[in-house]
Amino acid sequence: MGCQSSAKTLVTFVYESFTQMFTSLLHRTNPGAKAERIYTCTTLMYRHVKTNFVAALAVLLVSASSFAADLTFGIPPLDRGFQLLYSLDFDQAHHIFAAYEQTHPDDPMGPTADAAGSLFSEFHRLGVLESQFFELDKRFENRPKLNPDPAVRAQFAAAVDQAEKIAKTRLAKNARDEDALFSLTLINGLQADYAALIDKRNMVSLHFTKEAAIWADQALAVDPTNYDAHIAGGISRYLVGSLSAPIRWLVRLGGVPGDKQAGIKELQLVAAHGHYLAPFADILLAIAYVREHDKQHARELLANLRDEYPSNPLFAKEIARLDERR
Repeated sequence: MGCQSSAKTLVTFVYESFTQMFTSLLHRTNPGAKAERIYTCTTLMYRHVKTNFVAALAVLLVSASSFAADLTFGIPPLDRGFQLLYSLDFDQAHHIFAAYEQTHPDDPMGPTADAAGSLFSEFHRLGVLESQFFELDKRFENRPKLNPDPAVRAQFAAAVDQAEKIAKTRLAKNARDEDALFSLTLINGLQADYAALIDKRNMVSLHFTKEAAIWADQALAVDPTNYDAHIAGGISRYLVGSLSAPIRWLVRLGGVPGDKQAGIKELQLVAAHGHYLAPFADILLAIAYVREHDKQHARELLANLRDEYPSNPLFAKEIARLDERR
């Protein structure tokens, strides 16, 4: 019904435009033509094509709408949910992840994705991902502790616990379960990010960082093409490599390596070949490039993200900041 209405509206617009053009032409060729004659000519022509044109246009619009709907509903739910996260539609993403958990109760990726959604929503609310926050290394080391939402924290913890429970149950049956290994990689990485960037609990974060790296190595041993698993190593290597020398040395004694360039290379792998986390890797790389004073590459990444996720204002805002400093 809506498509037919749109088609008729378009036909009316075409008719009115054609009437103006035809009237102008008729006046130029026959200045004495009467208004009644002009109206009769244009109306007859309009009526002659109206029915078929409306029908054809309605079919076209319905087909286009159906095609767009098919594209939307044809996307796997976890993929769709992550795309919504990058567009800042956290509520809709949560509904998709929750529905997936209902229909796939034995898949740890459902609660893992939901935990990622909770973390991303807090990052957005607290401004954690703004590149200004990371621009100076000393500023990162002296970052303030933030005030997380208790409800979101509880939701995050529940999703993490559920994912871990499912993943470890599956690993007890198959130690090479790819989804279980990847899920444990991500939930440990998510907890490391929460501890470091929201709670400022650095030692706790390092514990989860080590765990994430261990699970990532196992996941990549099973499937070397699971490029998303490189996100854990990329983040930890870059952040530890960004710490001051004495702290970096102590952290390395704890078994967490730090190498900024190696971290960037791993993030580039995720950005180029990742599945769920390629846009997140692009965001992290843009932040890293800003910190490394490579504003050209940072701007290129941010421009691509802005175009891909126009409802997310972060990218346009950071581009404007970069342009102000030129």
